[in-house]
Amino acid sequence: MSKLRILILTSSTGGGHDARAEAFAEWCFQLYRHDVEVRIEQMLEKSSVVNRAGVNFYNRIQRAAPWLHKVFFAIVEVLSWLNANRVTFGAGYYLSVLRDYRPHLVFSVHDCLNRGYFQLARKTLGPAHVRCATYCGEFSGGWGYSRNWIEPSVDLYVSRTPTARDYAVKCGIPPERARVRGYLMLPRAHLEVLTPADRRVFRTRRLGLDPERFTVFLATGGNGANNHFALLPALLRHADRVQAIVICGKNKEAYNDLVQWRAAHPEFLCHLEGYSEIVHLLMQASDAIVTRGGTTTCAKALHFRCPIIFNAFGGIMPQEELTWKFFRNGAASGKIEDAADFARIIDKWMADPAAYAATRENFLRLRYEEDPTVLIDELVALGNEAAGAKLRRRPFPPERNGGPASSRAPFVDGPGG
Repeated sequence: MSKLRILILTSSTGGGHDARAEAFAEWCFQLYRHDVEVRIEQMLEKSSVVNRAGVNFYNRIQRAAPWLHKVFFAIVEVLSWLNANRVTFGAGYYLSVLRDYRPHLVFSVHDCLNRGYFQLARKTLGPAHVRCATYCGEFSGGWGYSRNWIEPSVDLYVSRTPTARDYAVKCGIPPERARVRGYLMLPRAHLEVLTPADRRVFRTRRLGLDPERFTVFLATGGNGANNHFALLPALLRHADRVQAIVICGKNKEAYNDLVQWRAAHPEFLCHLEGYSEIVHLLMQASDAIVTRGGTTTCAKALHFRCPIIFNAFGGIMPQEELTWKFFRNGAASGKIEDAADFARIIDKWMADPAAYAATRENFLRLRYEEDPTVLIDELVALGNEAAGAKLRRRPFPPERNGGPASSRAPFVDGPGG
């Protein structure tokens, strides 16, 4: 049995929560190998019919009617009272996980899996035998920042930005337990970094694109919500200077239709993927990304210096408002509510390259560099308080043949895919 056991509570409302859970698990393995065991639980979906129905409804309206999230968000906020000191829906399943796994650290990466969950863990395992931590991925505070994030008894509360951290403290998180720690991306995102020369080769050999043309990344979340067909005509009219990278997530219908669209427009260079495992590389190969205000995608775009055009088709969800507000106030980032808005931005950038340069410069002012291992070490140390373990950490980047690992993406110079 591992010296330290960590239970991650997550849910597939969008893709960001799961992405952070998976990133943390991979970091633990990279740094601590088998001394740390991580168990990821889709707690909402697996614990009760009510929770599972809520997750399915959330993802459905995200694809079809984002404006409905304003009502849905208000309803979900009621959980902050229902779960004030106990788990209302799904307590039986959660209890069985606690008793079977007996984690030293319960780590929540989802707003609806804090209040009540930490109290039940301490009651079941004993306060001396478990610690509780939260990673909140929001960029700022206000309407859209769920009350469900705020559980004042948390042992460690991690925010993505100082703005969000200050709001959490205002809402009741003890300031001495609050930290700002940033991106929480997979280790490979920190290892597979493209140099300017790599970027050119990656565009040509891997993506089949022109190394010099302005490249727009039309992104989507894992569930495939997108407005690609509305946006592509604005790029098509600049086909001699602009090209696109397009991903469709798990939306097979959109992918199939885009295959036909690409075949019908041979004059326009376009790399097309379904669900992509190399989004961090696609961002590095792009000059701008069009995406909704998902926190994980936007954090990656900021890290990889890829300016964001915010997709507000059908309205902005309350959680997306927090992201949009952060980038609007800090970088004057653009927002599009229809195809005409997008066309105006692209037309302006193509007519005046200095306008794009100014947009990118403003965007980059929000960047910050961080050591991605600091957060992992802090969380492992917190679990060690309950486990009474002393663990040795491996170096990162991992050493190979007596020296540090290369930071280059290993397949950049390989054959095209």
